[in-house]
Amino acid sequence: MKRKLSRIFKRLYTAFGAQHWWPADSAFEVIIGAILTQNTNWANVQKAIAALKEKKLLTPQKLYRLKPKKLAALVRSAGYHNLKAVRIKNFLKFFFDIYAAKIKVMAKADLASLRAQLLEVNGIGQETADSILLYALNKPIFVVDSYTKRISLRHALIKEEASYSQVQDIFMRNLKQDAQLFNEYHALLVKLAKDYCHKQDPRCGICPLHGQ
Repeated sequence: MKRKLSRIFKRLYTAFGAQHWWPADSAFEVIIGAILTQNTNWANVQKAIAALKEKKLLTPQKLYRLKPKKLAALVRSAGYHNLKAVRIKNFLKFFFDIYAAKIKVMAKADLASLRAQLLEVNGIGQETADSILLYALNKPIFVVDSYTKRISLRHALIKEEASYSQVQDIFMRNLKQDAQLFNEYHALLVKLAKDYCHKQDPRCGICPLHGQ
C-alpha cells in the first residue's frame, strides 16, 4: 500500500504540479472558507468570501459582532446561507471562548485535542475540522472528501462501505506524517477528480493514473 500511494502521488504531481492549496490571504480566511464550502462548489465560496472582503468584514472581531441575518445575506452565494451563518457564529464563539480569537494560540494546541474540540462545535464535521487543521493550522492530518473516496474506491484502496476514519487511516498509516505532503496529496486528488475521475462518465483512458 505504501508503494501504491507513493506511485499515485508521483504520477499526479508529475501530471499537475503543485496545487498551492488552500488559496487564501490568511488562516482565518481558510477557516471561514472551510465552513462555507460544505455542500457547495469552490466558485460559490469564492463569491461569498469576496462579499465579506468587500465589506471589510473578514476578521474574527467583525464577524463576531455581525448579526446572523446580515452574515447570512453576505454568504448567500455559498448556499444554505442561514445555516452556514449559524455555523460560522458557532465556530466564532468557540474561537473566542477557548482561544481568545488568536490563530497562533489555537495552532499551539496538540492535534488530537484540537480536533476533538472542533468536532464539538455544532456544524463542524470531520471533513471541515480536518480542513481547518491541515490547511489553516498546518497540522499533519489527511482530509477525506467525496473525491478522495471516489478515487480510492476506483483504485481498490478501500471498500465501498469504508467510513471516513477508515479512508483517512489508509493514507495516514502509509504516508510520512507531514502536513505539506498531506496538503499536496489531497489537493492533487481533488484536481484529478474534477478533471478526469468524474462521478459520471470518468475519463479513464486518458487519466494520469490509467494502468495504475
